[in-house]
Amino acid sequence: MDSLADAIETTARWIIHCNHVIIFTGAGISTASGIPDFRGPDGVWTRRDKGLPPPAYKVAVDEVRLNAGHMAIVELERMGKVQFLISQNVDGLHMESGFPAGKLAELHGNKHLARCLACDAVFKKVDVGWNELVHGNGYRTDPERPNQPRCPSCGGRIISSIVNFKDPLPEKDLAESMRHSQQLCDLFIVLGSSLVVNPAARMVLFAKRRGAKLVINNKGETPYDEVADILVPQPINDFFPPVVSRVRELLGRT
Repeated sequence: MDSLADAIETTARWIIHCNHVIIFTGAGISTASGIPDFRGPDGVWTRRDKGLPPPAYKVAVDEVRLNAGHMAIVELERMGKVQFLISQNVDGLHMESGFPAGKLAELHGNKHLARCLACDAVFKKVDVGWNELVHGNGYRTDPERPNQPRCPSCGGRIISSIVNFKDPLPEKDLAESMRHSQQLCDLFIVLGSSLVVNPAARMVLFAKRRGAKLVINNKGETPYDEVADILVPQPINDFFPPVVSRVRELLGRT
């Protein structure tokens, strides 16, 4: 395993020389914002498997803020060095960070967004008048409540964009993730994902089959560790923001 300093330097140089960089994020990117992860040592599923209650947020839900990892991704995109971002997170922080929506696939949805079942249009919940205290979570499997907002485009039923177990993934986001991973990617960087939830995690396999370099930055083991070109088990904010700083230096943008 490379030292942290070597991993930072090599990843930065790969980013500069590669043409199509994909970043893939899991819950680990948001732990520094106070949101619990799922399969970390004290994660939601880890505690559940031990018969323990879920971990608490480290801050109040309405006090969750962007962290350095989110902003490093945005900075790298603005330098023209991130072509696509795939996220498993539903916290909406990537969109809040200013990352371009057209280059972002939120494969498991976004808690702030609603989707029309009829025409697949996507809206901010606040813009269509969705109130969870009145209308519920609005999950696909929930019964429709009286007077729920309807799609302003076609009048169809609106549901939460969050993808629960056994729900289908959003078709456009999945198709774009597969296209970028299978056909274009030459560097795939994983930040904070255990890579065990499919089909999202298969994007790693698609990229590797295409010959892309693979960097995995995750505190726990993943099924793809053996095929990673660089494996970084340190916290994301100890690795990725320094990578972006080094890219900036190498490009002479300090």
